[in-house]
Amino acid sequence: MNTIDKIPASDRYERCVQTSKRVRWDIDKDVIRGRRFDTAHKFLPDGLSLADAFTTLSADEKRLVSQIQGRTYANIFGLVERFINAKVLELSEDHWFGDQVALEALVRFSDEELKHQALFRRIDAMIGDVLPAGYHFDIDPNGVAHAVLGKSTWAVLALTLDIELFTQLHYRQSIDPDAALSELFKDVFLYHWREESQHAILDELEWVRHDAALTAKQRDHAVDEFIELVVAVDGVLQVQAKADSGYFVATCGRAVDEAEAQAIEDAFLMAYRWQYIHSGAQHPQFGKMLSSLITEVQGQRIQAALASLH
Repeated sequence: MNTIDKIPASDRYERCVQTSKRVRWDIDKDVIRGRRFDTAHKFLPDGLSLADAFTTLSADEKRLVSQIQGRTYANIFGLVERFINAKVLELSEDHWFGDQVALEALVRFSDEELKHQALFRRIDAMIGDVLPAGYHFDIDPNGVAHAVLGKSTWAVLALTLDIELFTQLHYRQSIDPDAALSELFKDVFLYHWREESQHAILDELEWVRHDAALTAKQRDHAVDEFIELVVAVDGVLQVQAKADSGYFVATCGRAVDEAEAQAIEDAFLMAYRWQYIHSGAQHPQFGKMLSSLITEVQGQRIQAALASLH
């Protein structure tokens, strides 16, 4: 058991409130600061874009891939934060007439998620100003949110914690250390990471609190729904990998034959599965939390589902 596990839940909610107050930031004043994106720089680091998987591309073309993926990275976060915010607001009702500190922590969580959505809409438009026309992100955030929220709260919280944790992992291990990245892009995810760090703690607290009220049968069904959500995420990634690879082929400035186009699409999908599924599933804290709530057999079902997505 690590130190944070020994801290009472009430104190952890309070710490999240205090940290939220301390790290709070403004989109224009703190993040964008009048800057524009520069296509001379990469947006996503090689460890996330999986640049080495694009074996037929030049260095300049791999940079374009990082920029396309960076735009999609911002859009995917804007997408998932739509359903995360709705679920957080729903969970806050449980605290309306109870722990007011927990309620404040979740209200702050919601407020920050709304700000993040606004930030990512700005980033999409700003990247669109410097990249060639023709990019498409046609996945409806509201449609996705309705589909996700149709699943059990347990399954949604499992997916949410997975997302919140890989957000932090991506920034610390890949985005922050890469000196070749756009400074503006790095700052977007620096400030995003500062608030998401509290969100992951709140996800854990709410997941454990909710899990305590479930029967074994309800939890087993929720595990199946979590698997269904992961498979649904993969469906979104397949659609966007096809769109983004097609955009790259149309804008890279040279002829690309059918075989190479398919290889590029496969590499985009591999990168997206790493970014949004496998990097979170392999996060030690996610594995620890998940294994503390499920049986070995349920864990095997989840692992089998993840293995099918490689």
